[in-house]
Amino acid sequence: MSPARRVRRPNVVALGVLGWLVVVAVPVYAVVVSSVRRREDYLDGGPLALPDAVTADNYLHALRSGFPGYLLNSTLVALGVVALVLVLAVPAAYAIVRSGSRVSARTLRVFLLGLAIPAQAVIVPVFLLVSQLGLYDTLLAVILPTAAFCLPVCVLVLTTAMRDVPEEMYEAMALDGSGPARALVRLVLPLSRHGIATAAVYSALQAWNGFLFPLVLTQSESTRVLPLGLYDFQDEYGTDVPGLLAAVVLSVLPVLVACLFARRALVSGLVGAGGK
Repeated sequence: MSPARRVRRPNVVALGVLGWLVVVAVPVYAVVVSSVRRREDYLDGGPLALPDAVTADNYLHALRSGFPGYLLNSTLVALGVVALVLVLAVPAAYAIVRSGSRVSARTLRVFLLGLAIPAQAVIVPVFLLVSQLGLYDTLLAVILPTAAFCLPVCVLVLTTAMRDVPEEMYEAMALDGSGPARALVRLVLPLSRHGIATAAVYSALQAWNGFLFPLVLTQSESTRVLPLGLYDFQDEYGTDVPGLLAAVVLSVLPVLVACLFARRALVSGLVGAGGK
């Protein structure tokens, strides 16, 4: 067949990427555009129509309706969960990797078993435990169970990352007189920073987007987090969709900024290259 008659086949990969871009971009466009429209404009034109006039009233209304307090509570919960998860998961993963005993292997299996237990299945005993400890309607009541359900994935990620640390480096540290604690601080933590960043981002996202534990374990406005605070835009007469979407945009911005700064470490940790 001559070059002139050669038929060009469409690039299937490019078409697939373009289709996926459309699938992702249309909802993002609808959320952002609707958040700067008036409520009556949204009801008349629909979510995909261009706004007749751009307004920031929805964002101002969200900021005046308790959003800063909800943002602060979500930030405190996320920071508490990340701190608790890293304090527990890092030494646990280090012990599992360096011990090599049957006990450590069984411990890892116990953590992996936690992946098969959904939060909905244990919400009643968790509620009873929190109530008996006197933590009901506090941020600590949300932090503790959220961190517990983040531990299995984080221990798995950190175990994979720490196993990538070469054995020769441990031997070199031992020749220098370093014990296990010093080897963890001076060797393992720097080489496992991608895995640690992955665990931190994962646990922060779980805490930030958590809905079940705040719903069941808190009730007052002073302990309300962002997912529950979005209910403020719904009343007996309907839902203020533009105001709700403005609050959604504001609540997504901190997560987006955190993911942008940690994206390289997050990708490296997820593909198991934390120690490379």
